[in-house]
Amino acid sequence: MTPIAPPAQVFVDFTRRLREEGLRSVPETSADLLAALQTSGLSGGADNYYAMRAVSVRRPEDIDIFDSVFLEFFGGGQIPEVVTEEQVVELQPIMRAAQGEGADADDEAEAEAGAAYAERLAHRDFLEMSASEWAEAQRLIRQMQFQSTDALSHRWRPDRRGRRPDLRRVLRNMTRPDGELLRLPFQSKKHRRRPLLILADVSGSMERYTEAFLYFTHAIRRRLGRVEVFVFSTRLTRITRELTHQDPHEALALVSDNVEDWSGGTRIGETFETFNRVYSRRVTRGGPICLVLSDGWDCGEPEILAAATAKLSRSVHSLIWLNPLSGREGYQPATRGMRAALPFIDQLIPAASIHDLSSIIHLIESIPTHATARSARKE
Repeated sequence: MTPIAPPAQVFVDFTRRLREEGLRSVPETSADLLAALQTSGLSGGADNYYAMRAVSVRRPEDIDIFDSVFLEFFGGGQIPEVVTEEQVVELQPIMRAAQGEGADADDEAEAEAGAAYAERLAHRDFLEMSASEWAEAQRLIRQMQFQSTDALSHRWRPDRRGRRPDLRRVLRNMTRPDGELLRLPFQSKKHRRRPLLILADVSGSMERYTEAFLYFTHAIRRRLGRVEVFVFSTRLTRITRELTHQDPHEALALVSDNVEDWSGGTRIGETFETFNRVYSRRVTRGGPICLVLSDGWDCGEPEILAAATAKLSRSVHSLIWLNPLSGREGYQPATRGMRAALPFIDQLIPAASIHDLSSIIHLIESIPTHATARSARKE
């Protein structure tokens, strides 16, 4: 391999550092950086910065990553003085030869760096993400794979291994020429996808978490089909229709426009009462899995919340409460809202990161087909 001159090595390390931070650069970026500097004429730090950024950045959300790495390598924004215009011309063929020989290694390193970045991002709290990290998190959420759990329908289908005789077919077959030879066909219940019901808190303390969860909801709705979605703060709003928009950003913009109490206070008990009175009979048919996203901070009376949660729990197959705070070390459900609802919840799990959302998927997929006693319910 052709030796790399020290100035060129700076740009190789700079490019690798961009990859480690998750910026999608290509194997020839280091050489292209030198070509960009030659084009800019090395007239000053600002020109050098914008020339290198034009080569390296392909998405608006990558600008923050580029800026932090640029400052790390070049301090106040000045390219090292040892790189003159003549050196740029001399270094270009060396850089291209070096990177051409090590392209496979660079691709492997880029893949490893991208996987490591995605793993770190998956465990990062949504509330602590920068703008670029939040954009990448949205992309990862949209790529999640989801398989719904099955439920037994009230309809029956022919099944040789079924346990119930199909009397309709028995009587039909008796009218045929061989009707004296009685055969017993059997049937079993059909399987269908279990519906999903989502109630998400859009109060001020839940804004970023709810936004992430609605991206998640939009992604799974497109894979599952029957998903009913409501948001609540001081009132309850049905947003199922808004989330049918194909683009998630436009769907959430429609939700934000139509929800009047976004980032307001929270009255969980009253909104649950509204759901039970107005919507329950229409949207809980088929025994849906109910996901409630809230941190449990409630301005209403705990007795109202307890009674409303108990009624909601009886109308669904499983009631899973997603509390972004519950995954933090030392967390205790001490708020009066959580204490009131806890006896009627099947599961209390965190929802503060991409990893948590993946755990929710695995939990839903593991829920049994048959209705069983809620042994997991807290006493």
